[in-house]
Amino acid sequence: MTAPADKSLARSSLSSRSASDAAPEAAPTALIFVQDRVSEGVIRQSLSDLNIGAAQFVNGGVSAATSDLANRPSPALLIVDIGKTSDPLVEIKQLANVCEPSTGVIVIGESNDISLYRELKEAGVVEYFYKPLVRNLFREACSAVLSGDPVKSPPRTGRLILTLGVRGGVGATTIATRSAWHLAMERERRVLLADLDVCMGDAALQLGAVPTKGLREVLENPGRMDELFLDRALIHATPRLDLLASLENLGGFTPFKEDAVLSLLAVLLRHYRYVFVDIPGAAAAQMTRVMQLPSLCLLVSDARLVSARDVGRWSTLIGPNTPDRATLHILNKAGAHGGLSEEQFAKAAGVAPDVVVPYGRDIEEAAMLGTESLAKCGGMTRALGPVFRELAGEAVEVERSLIGRLFG
Repeated sequence: MTAPADKSLARSSLSSRSASDAAPEAAPTALIFVQDRVSEGVIRQSLSDLNIGAAQFVNGGVSAATSDLANRPSPALLIVDIGKTSDPLVEIKQLANVCEPSTGVIVIGESNDISLYRELKEAGVVEYFYKPLVRNLFREACSAVLSGDPVKSPPRTGRLILTLGVRGGVGATTIATRSAWHLAMERERRVLLADLDVCMGDAALQLGAVPTKGLREVLENPGRMDELFLDRALIHATPRLDLLASLENLGGFTPFKEDAVLSLLAVLLRHYRYVFVDIPGAAAAQMTRVMQLPSLCLLVSDARLVSARDVGRWSTLIGPNTPDRATLHILNKAGAHGGLSEEQFAKAAGVAPDVVVPYGRDIEEAAMLGTESLAKCGGMTRALGPVFRELAGEAVEVERSLIGRLFG
């Protein structure tokens, strides 16, 4: 839910694909979820006045919109009815989890409440109208969204996911690439994965891509960070998954400045539904502002005693969960030789892990062959199911500890 002015960028160079890439499924220009015939009639007339033929109407409210958009591309204009919703702000925020940032959202309801209006606007909604709808005013709002009027369309950004291993070799990059692949290939979301370990990172290797000098050039020249400059740095791993990754010489490399990383993320979050950042521990410890951005941090460890110790240290550095920032601890390779049992690990770390990925020879062999092979590995897919569902905005039906940690 963002300014449609961004749509021109999202549909231009940053979303360019090679001729061999499959075209993503087309979305309707306008998608409308409405619960009464009178409002539906006004909306139909308004869109007809604007010659919007590619409009799809659904009998339902905001919860129906959330379920529907979890499995399809987002439209340019989304109209949702909150008239029968008990907690509209919560449901609008859930809708934001499955809605592309480039979509302009107009909300209709039955309450003439200025507080609700302000809260919806702060959540990134373009406009709120209470019933009965006024045709001329509603038509102007729709026109503003579809024409890219920046005044009518406050920006909303995509979701940031930071992936951090408590130490090297615990599988954080594997978790990052597998999660990004799932959202892009199985959820059909536009996803960007940035591997900030430019000397030892292997995200490109796992995705079967060739790293370039692009990421380093972008971060060393933050003043030139426009869409064309950034587009040249992108690696199109799949039609919906882009990658930023470099592989530099081991000697003589100067670490990136945090301001450059912040500038890069600000640009990326305007044009991708999900932005994954695989951040090495040495960099994360020096980038406190990045780690405090609104985000979900996937803190990955294995079951060794030293990892249990470091889970606590990283949790202290990252800080407690807030309404816009949460940490999810993933215990990877549980049951591997030399590791603690889950009970021993929880006692040593002081807290139980949120998600457990078991060790298995099939998972280990698939991980060595890359993300495409790993995606066929049922063991890891099942284990990461709660992570995938939370990222996709679905209900997370797992033990109470995970729900409590994520949502307080």
